[in-house]
Amino acid sequence: MDNVSVITIFYLSGLTEPKNNRFILFSLTLLCYFVILLVNITLIVTIISDKNLHEPMYILLCAFCMNGLYGTTGFFPKFLWDLLSPVHVISYSGCFLQAQVLYSFACIDLSILALMAYDRYVAICRPLQYHTIISKQKVIKLVCFSWFTPFCLIGMNIYLTSRLKLCSPYIARLFCVNWIIVTLACFPAETMVNNIIAYILIIFYLFHGVFIVWSYIYLIRTCVNSVENRAKFMQTCVPHLLSLITFLFTLLFDIMNIRFGSKKLPQPFKNFVAIEFLVIPPLMNPLIYGFKLTKIRNRLREVLTLKNKLSLGVH
Repeated sequence: MDNVSVITIFYLSGLTEPKNNRFILFSLTLLCYFVILLVNITLIVTIISDKNLHEPMYILLCAFCMNGLYGTTGFFPKFLWDLLSPVHVISYSGCFLQAQVLYSFACIDLSILALMAYDRYVAICRPLQYHTIISKQKVIKLVCFSWFTPFCLIGMNIYLTSRLKLCSPYIARLFCVNWIIVTLACFPAETMVNNIIAYILIIFYLFHGVFIVWSYIYLIRTCVNSVENRAKFMQTCVPHLLSLITFLFTLLFDIMNIRFGSKKLPQPFKNFVAIEFLVIPPLMNPLIYGFKLTKIRNRLREVLTLKNKLSLGVH
């Protein structure tokens, strides 16, 4: 049997807003995307341009913000186009590319959060060995690995899905989701390998989550009896914890809605839940780190002060 799908486009049926409301939604979405680009690029440029910030913790933060740009670029431009378009379609290859970007974005975020937790564990619990264990070169290699591994694992799953014969081109979401594409298969028995790979991915990244939680529990127990360690924890670990809680809350909320959500829920609410992980973490993370980490806050203040002086000098 020929296993090549004859479907050339997918129809995204998640957008049900009346035409009168779409321009308002377009304006708000564009503003949100602009702010996400602004805050992430500002933090990335600040870290790259200041040699004092070329430390493992800030390299990880820079990679974190880059991943935020990567993930949101996979969603916002297409969604903005759909808001102005009467027909919401995406090409066959474009759909799989979008699924690849969004799934790998989520996995990379979790990998970098795990690296951040390990970095803080070594910095607080083994400070004398920190520069030996966590060097700039090692961090750069680990960051590359945290990008390469999810990209390949998700790519394998997407490739397996692309080989399925599909019987429907309709996806009831705002963007392409691999598990929904799998449910469109004409022969469910052929999706067994996809499901096995999906469960392996879930277990693999569940261990990431367990490691992160264990690291912070250990850190909290270590910092309780030391004033110096408590100060370190509040300064550098609290932003990581806030990022982790934000990411997990938005992602789990979407998963719970997919698995157990009522069909009677309003579509706008379902849409908001679906895109939370693409909006809240990329928007909030740079703001959390920018305000909380002293070196970054001071550097941003210096840049703004210098610009104000130059502006006054011109006038």
